[in-house]
Amino acid sequence: MEATPGLRERKKQRTRETIVEAAFELFDERGFDGTTIADIAEAAEIAPRTFFSYFPSKDDVVFHDFEENYVMVSSWLRDREPGTNAIDALRAGMAGEKEETGAERLRQKRLRKRLVRENESLAAHHRYLMGRFADLLAEAAAQDLGDEPGDLRPRLVAAAATAAIGVIDDMRDEEIEHSVETLDSLLAFLRGGLAALQDQKNA
Repeated sequence: MEATPGLRERKKQRTRETIVEAAFELFDERGFDGTTIADIAEAAEIAPRTFFSYFPSKDDVVFHDFEENYVMVSSWLRDREPGTNAIDALRAGMAGEKEETGAERLRQKRLRKRLVRENESLAAHHRYLMGRFADLLAEAAAQDLGDEPGDLRPRLVAAAATAAIGVIDDMRDEEIEHSVETLDSLLAFLRGGLAALQDQKNA
């Protein structure tokens, strides 16, 4: 009997999760460069060609949750309450997401930070992905400021916010417990800057 669409999707999701878990275990043991796609496929008990049905490259496994996070951040900014600026919407979303982060996801995030620090190709990929987040923030900031997303002021707000998030991402494990306080300090600074730009616009 052919599996129903719901069963097929759940099976595909389980396979994807198995690939990610196997890859991160190997990355932790052997490093990114020391792990091949064949190694990941073997550990996940799939054929190497099956790997490419789920991920275009080994790099994409490291950032396997990017699209999910991109959609999530987009919804924080798009669905914010009237009068809530982009920085406050970002802060509220990040605080809620942190509360829901499980132990395995946190472990993967910490390992990903280490891999990005150790590998220039991953660092370049990470910068590209952060650029996509910056574009989202510029669009939201432009709405707050009454500008176009490509104008200088929204781009400055987005660049500063992306840099602030980068500071959090670059924290070592021993600093993780201070990340919320640091985040609040950084976003308070950004909030003040955005408010100053809004006042300038209205002057």
